[in-house]
Amino acid sequence: MIELLTSPEAWAALVTLTVLEVILGIDNVIFISVLVSRIPEPQATRARQIGLALALIFRIALLSVLYWIIGLTKPVFTAYGNAFSWRDIILIGGGAFLIAKATHEIHSEVEAREGHGKEVDPANAFFWVIMQIIVIDMVFSLDSIITAIGMSQDIEIMVAAVIIACFLMYVSSGPVANFVLKYPTTKMLALAFLVLIGVALVADGFQQHIPRGYIYFAIAFAMAVEAFNILAYRNRRKAKQAAGSSTSPPSS
Repeated sequence: MIELLTSPEAWAALVTLTVLEVILGIDNVIFISVLVSRIPEPQATRARQIGLALALIFRIALLSVLYWIIGLTKPVFTAYGNAFSWRDIILIGGGAFLIAKATHEIHSEVEAREGHGKEVDPANAFFWVIMQIIVIDMVFSLDSIITAIGMSQDIEIMVAAVIIACFLMYVSSGPVANFVLKYPTTKMLALAFLVLIGVALVADGFQQHIPRGYIYFAIAFAMAVEAFNILAYRNRRKAKQAAGSSTSPPSS
């Protein structure tokens, strides 16, 4: 352990793996932010905290069973000339769940059905949000830990990187959730990202890897366009307010 603290290679591995874990955690933060936007405060904050705590627990628990994780990458059956492992099956199932969930949310947003026609039990809504977070946490945790295993051979470095990444995810999740809630158009954009990420997970499960750089570049580009859109909306609103105040009659 002392050797790791004084090793430049170990610190370089920690920084690299932490950055990678944070990037992989972006998907998780977006998913949790979209889900908790459907339930009121303070339940939304509690759900976000529980979801990120579970993400940390799942990652550390999976790190403690490294040999089992490595075994998940071994083929268990072959179909149409392709060998599938348990990891592939989990990624396909998780990706399909993500696509289905995001598509359902997009449909609800387009149809504007939320809050119409029936009351939703807050306790029941909270329970189902947590259940959905658990499902997708498991998928993202598995992918994250397999990446960590490939990047480092020291369990201490893996655990440290996962803890730091989860802490950064926790810090950023609040602002992301508030931003999605404040600007509803960004929620549709986030849902589109989740469909894209779900497709990438399914493709990975079928051994058709889509470089994550392409996906994250597309997300960054779309977010930049949306940022300019929000800035333009703010400027138009300020201009209207200024014009309204200048044309209002003086008070007697």
